[in-house]
Amino acid sequence: MDTPPAPWVNLGWIQDFARKSSSKTASVMAGIPASALEQVRETLAAEVSFQFLSWTKLTMALATGSQHMNLLASASGLTVAADGPQAIAAVTPQSGSTANSILLTAVDAAKFSPGSLAAVDTDYSGQTGYVGSPVAGAFLRQPLTDVDYIRRVTFNVGLVTAVNPTGITLAEPLLGGAPGAGAKVQAVTGFVDREGGSFYQEWSALFVMEGSQGERIFFHYPRLQSMAGGEEAAVPLAGKQKTGHARIRLKGQFMALPVTDPMDGERVVCYRSFLPAANALI
Repeated sequence: MDTPPAPWVNLGWIQDFARKSSSKTASVMAGIPASALEQVRETLAAEVSFQFLSWTKLTMALATGSQHMNLLASASGLTVAADGPQAIAAVTPQSGSTANSILLTAVDAAKFSPGSLAAVDTDYSGQTGYVGSPVAGAFLRQPLTDVDYIRRVTFNVGLVTAVNPTGITLAEPLLGGAPGAGAKVQAVTGFVDREGGSFYQEWSALFVMEGSQGERIFFHYPRLQSMAGGEEAAVPLAGKQKTGHARIRLKGQFMALPVTDPMDGERVVCYRSFLPAANALI
C-alpha cells in the first residue's frame, strides 16, 4: 500500500470512513389484488465521508468542493492578493530533465532552496476549456491575461530536496512525468482554495482496510466528486480535555457518480473487494 501502482497516488491514512448508499428500489406490482412481482432499481446513488489525517496539496484539493490553486512565489515589492500575487518569472528546464531531476542553469537553480516547492507546467496562452496537466485544475470559459495561470492550478508540483548548480532534485516524481515541451518551473509558497466557484474536482479513489492477519477490504469508487465546501474538524489531543490543544483535520464528503462496467454493461458506483489472509478458510 505504500507504493501503489500507477496511476494511483498514496494519500496516507484516514479515519471516520463512512459509506452510505442512497440507492432506491421499487416494486413492480401485478395481479388482483396487486402483489410484488419483482424489484427494479429506481435510482443509483452513494456518498462517502472521512477525515484526512494530514494536510497536503492533494488532500486539501480533495476536501474542497471548489478549485484548488498554488500560491506562486512573488517578486519583492509586488501587491499581495488573496489567491496569489503577480509571480516571479518562471524558468525553463534544460534538455535531459526527468520527473525527479529538473536541470536548470546555475542562475535559475539559485532561485530555489531545499524544502521549497516547485510547479512545472506550460505558460498560459489564452486558451479556454480544461487547463493543467496531468490533472485538469480548472475550466476556463473566457480567455485570461495571466501567463502563469496554468502553473497556479497545476497538480504537477514537487518538493525540492536538493539544489546544485545544474538543477534541482525532487522528493517524488512529478505526477506528469518529465517536463514536456514548453514547460517552465516556478516556485510555490503554499496552496489556496476558494469557497464558491463553478469548477468541481473529480477523482477516482481506492480505500483499503487492513486486517490483523493480513486480510484486506477494498472499496473502489471510479468517480467521486466533493459535495461539500471546505471544512475542518478540531480534535482535542487529550480525549478528556475539550478546550486545550487540538489537531485540525480535513473533512471530506463525496458523491459517487456511476460508470458503465465494460464486462456486462451494468451501471455501478462502487466495487467492494475482499482479499482473505493466507491459508484462510473460504
